[in-house]
Amino acid sequence: MIPTWVQLAYLVAAVCFIVALKGLSSPRTARQGNVIGAVGALLAVVVVFWETDLDHVVAILAAIAVGAVGGVVGAQRVQMTQMPQLVALFNGVGGGAAALVALVELDELSQIASVADVAEFDLAATAFTVLVGSVSFAGSLVTFGKLQELLPTKPIVFPGLPVAFGGSFLVALGLSVLLVLDPALWPGIAIGALGLAVGAMLVLPVGGADVPIVISLLNAFTGLTVAAGGYVLGNTLLVVAGTLVGASGTFLTRLMAAAMGRSLMNTLFGALKGGSTLGATEASDRPVRSSGPEDVAIKLGYAQRVLIVPGYGLAVAQAQHALRELVDVLGERGVQVDYAIHPVAGRMPGHMNVLLAEAQVPYEQLKEMDEINDQFKDTDVVLVVGANDVVNPAARTTEGAPIYGMPILNADRAEEVVFMKRSMGPGFAGIENELMFVDSTTMLFGDAKENMSKLVNAVKTL
Repeated sequence: MIPTWVQLAYLVAAVCFIVALKGLSSPRTARQGNVIGAVGALLAVVVVFWETDLDHVVAILAAIAVGAVGGVVGAQRVQMTQMPQLVALFNGVGGGAAALVALVELDELSQIASVADVAEFDLAATAFTVLVGSVSFAGSLVTFGKLQELLPTKPIVFPGLPVAFGGSFLVALGLSVLLVLDPALWPGIAIGALGLAVGAMLVLPVGGADVPIVISLLNAFTGLTVAAGGYVLGNTLLVVAGTLVGASGTFLTRLMAAAMGRSLMNTLFGALKGGSTLGATEASDRPVRSSGPEDVAIKLGYAQRVLIVPGYGLAVAQAQHALRELVDVLGERGVQVDYAIHPVAGRMPGHMNVLLAEAQVPYEQLKEMDEINDQFKDTDVVLVVGANDVVNPAARTTEGAPIYGMPILNADRAEEVVFMKRSMGPGFAGIENELMFVDSTTMLFGDAKENMSKLVNAVKTL
């Protein structure tokens, strides 16, 4: 019987998780929500140590210390541009940990199966945790590789991939049935190994444009494994926490797929039929109109309405503070300036919001796509800073393009567009941006941070 005080402590921790999730839904309250969630997790760990008669306490504490040091150092050193990779790693570690815990529990269940009945649902939950946790772990590592460009961002396929993927999954399901009927450790280990293969083969064929959706889906997978693991361990708090992560990850995946005009099934399995995302192309040699910072400053300084479209290139250049300074200078001249934020700008949802919040950009200036898209036609100048796929008109006009059907920001409908970019290279989706070649677009080549500082100085002299 669980003591009342332990149940109350778990209830408080569960409430913290729910409040934290609510806080993370808005940039205004995200930091507070993160702290509340951390407090809930700390409370849960302390209660386990206080209430449970644990074995191997020294080893557990050593593992916690190593994990804590690694997490703190990694989180402090990671660059904002690498935040999606960090999220992918953390997500994968969660799925892998759940799978390992399930294997340990399976070993214990298999040893008592000869002398006592083991609930078949417990065994089914164990098999589910091992399989899906392994899929999440391997898939997250491949996602990390694509984001870090250790692996090609284009779909990676090989002859027989559909057969290998389907066969591995079916064999894993068969072993799961065997595990339920005859509990033993070896089927669990085999399921885990097949899960690793399935996870890798699930993500390898996904192209760069679809990676943000996969990150969210794998996050949901990890949540489900934690919930199932909580059932196996008889821990209600793990069930609650895992369910929250699984449900929120599932909703986020659906919302992202809708925001990108994607079918989730096509995202995951489209490449098996011939590729859901094309490979990277070479930089274009088509002619474009380019200009210098002084000419661009005149366009911005004498405009009445300016919209900023930030993207991953802004994060790479760490130009968010210089951009904020430019917006402030334009505001002093009476120019109305807002930021147009695409749902998947950067490498994951909320990436641009966090980056701009770091530069103390007022939240009121951040406009989501649905709110701002109709205003582009009334805008004098759109300044695109490092964004690419999210403003590419090919999403509307080029059938067969990897981003075709994805809702984009209507930058091409503004009177003028200034496109800040290092080169003519393609974006993460691997295709040319047609916006660069329209008559109303002026290219400003070079490092975004350096050019932004030049723009600030030029606008000040107008």
